[in-house]
Amino acid sequence: MKYKVQRKQFVSKNCFVCGIENHESLKTKFYELENGELMSTSHPTPTHQSYPDRMHGGIISAILDEVIGRAIMIEDPQAWGVTVELNIKYKKPVPLDKPVRAIARITRNTRLIFEGTGEIILEDGSIAATGYAKYVKMSIEKIAQDTGGDNSVIIEDTTQAPDEVEI
Repeated sequence: MKYKVQRKQFVSKNCFVCGIENHESLKTKFYELENGELMSTSHPTPTHQSYPDRMHGGIISAILDEVIGRAIMIEDPQAWGVTVELNIKYKKPVPLDKPVRAIARITRNTRLIFEGTGEIILEDGSIAATGYAKYVKMSIEKIAQDTGGDNSVIIEDTTQAPDEVEI
């Protein structure tokens, strides 16, 4: 099914998942969709390998943690999630030679905590992994305060976003 992209989310400098200055990063892009879900596209390299030609399970977990945690920004752009709980179920291997798509949505949202679910979707449309996560909401200023005040994690992603994506 095709969905219109409503907005592209920011990236960061050094994040392992989306960092544009981190040479080991997955260079993930995040797209808010018209149906209220968040889709990400990651670009794995041999650095992200587990068994030959397969993505490491920890990397799959990191992608799902990031996309589920960012889904809150669709309805609350100032909210940042700090992971409290993350559960992953692995169903199929994820190949390294193709972009990896993930989809996430928020399932519960309170003043202090939110929960969500997500999936890694393979090129043929099958689901390779599913995730459930719970987060505490925290401002970027509070997170940056704990790291010496550097809140330069937010960088505009200047690459062209697609008008629509297919899931």
